[in-house]
Amino acid sequence: MMIDFGRQEYAQLTEKRALFILGLILILASLVGIAVTIGSADLSVADSYLAVLAGLFPDAVDLPERMVESNAVGIVWGWRLHRVLFAVVAGFGLAIAGTVMQGVLRNPLASPFTLGIASAASCGASVAIVLGAGLLSGGLLIIGNAFLFAMLAAAAIYAMARMRGMGSETMILAGIALMYLFSAVTSLLQYLGTSDKVQEVVFWMFGSMDKSSWPKLGIVTAVVAAFVPLLLWRAWDLNALAEGDETAKSLGVPVERSMAGFMLAASLVTAVIICFTGTIGFIGLVAPHITRMAIGTDHRALLPASGLVGAVLLLGADCLARTLIPGTIIPVGIMTAFLGIPFFLYLFMRRKDA
Repeated sequence: MMIDFGRQEYAQLTEKRALFILGLILILASLVGIAVTIGSADLSVADSYLAVLAGLFPDAVDLPERMVESNAVGIVWGWRLHRVLFAVVAGFGLAIAGTVMQGVLRNPLASPFTLGIASAASCGASVAIVLGAGLLSGGLLIIGNAFLFAMLAAAAIYAMARMRGMGSETMILAGIALMYLFSAVTSLLQYLGTSDKVQEVVFWMFGSMDKSSWPKLGIVTAVVAAFVPLLLWRAWDLNALAEGDETAKSLGVPVERSMAGFMLAASLVTAVIICFTGTIGFIGLVAPHITRMAIGTDHRALLPASGLVGAVLLLGADCLARTLIPGTIIPVGIMTAFLGIPFFLYLFMRRKDA
């Protein structure tokens, strides 16, 4: 009798998770259609989807004369679609990275940003902008520095944790120390830089989708697509680690090796995204919380669902950033902060009531 009840409860939970993920996919598909319409050219949602299809199958889709005259396909594919898809992939990747870090470190406040990865990327970008120093040159100088410093931060966290024994508290303390260190260096560079350079650094740190392009989208998509299946494959290890080191060891999970692997994967995904966008906070922090409240803590469902929540949040924030003030595009990092803070206030009040 108890076994039947347990099976029935698990089936209901599985159905709830499937419906949640399906709902997110539908919301995201609708939001993509709406996001592509945003801009000075007057295109409806139906026009946008038609333009996307015409770009994919030029010989099979007949466009209305008004869309041909307005170059709707060129506008959608040349200016809008890569930005929209970049927001989807970046939101998905940042949310996945945040979910992995929170699971490994067993800390709901852990994210690539609270662990210093974003601060390191900002520091690298600041070095490139203010000092003009870096391994690469030209348009790749800032991107290369941001990625390099983010990965240096991840390596430093790993090295410091290895010295003191791999553990969640050790890695969190190492990340916080590095976050303050890189923030201090960035502040020093801003103090020493000219007003133009400081303005450029500050704008980079706001986070923006303005510099998206098809090649950048291809790089980010390739990295996210390479790591997400791997993380899903090892989702059961994340479940074990989330229950504690001793429990994970008793289940045959190599704790230190798994923690290092998960943290490296999450850091790499984060570094690749934010080196193109600048610092976009709260997605990796908020999306896992929202998803856990909806479908529970099983990482086999939590990882893809959290990624979809992150994609919806970041794309929604970018839509608001482009429409809230007519004629002005607000950096999306500011919008995610505005969306994230009320959510954390809600969590704070909820915890107080409990």
